[in-house]
Amino acid sequence: MKVVFNEDVRGQGKKGEIKEVSDGYARNYLLPRKLASEATADAINAIKLKEKAKAAQAAKEKAQAEEYAKKLEAVQVTVRAKAGSGGKLFGAVTSEAISKALKEQFDMDIEKNKIVQSDPIKSFGSYTVKAKLGYEVNANINVLVLEG
Repeated sequence: MKVVFNEDVRGQGKKGEIKEVSDGYARNYLLPRKLASEATADAINAIKLKEKAKAAQAAKEKAQAEEYAKKLEAVQVTVRAKAGSGGKLFGAVTSEAISKALKEQFDMDIEKNKIVQSDPIKSFGSYTVKAKLGYEVNANINVLVLEG
């Protein structure tokens, strides 16, 4: 009997998957517990529609991420930091500080956990920081650290 899994069933299938199982297993275990439903033409079509909708949504989000990456690479965000003698910063410029500066200066919302710093920024100057926007889309953020 072909069934559509409504939930993950260990050793059998994952949610939304269509599989052939024995008649007794389906009638006595899966169907009464609502872990699966019979794979009718309507159920199969509904699953295919959901998959198409998911793919379309993912393509739309990837296009938005690529557009956002272009905007990010065109700007230079300025972060002000306090420093002691010799130009050494008190602490470091964090991803959170870069995220806040982007929001204030350019009205761009990027979560701090999406900003990746290879090394902490501990002195004044110009730096390039990577941002992972999802869907394998990365952008470089130009950061200028000034005394402030």
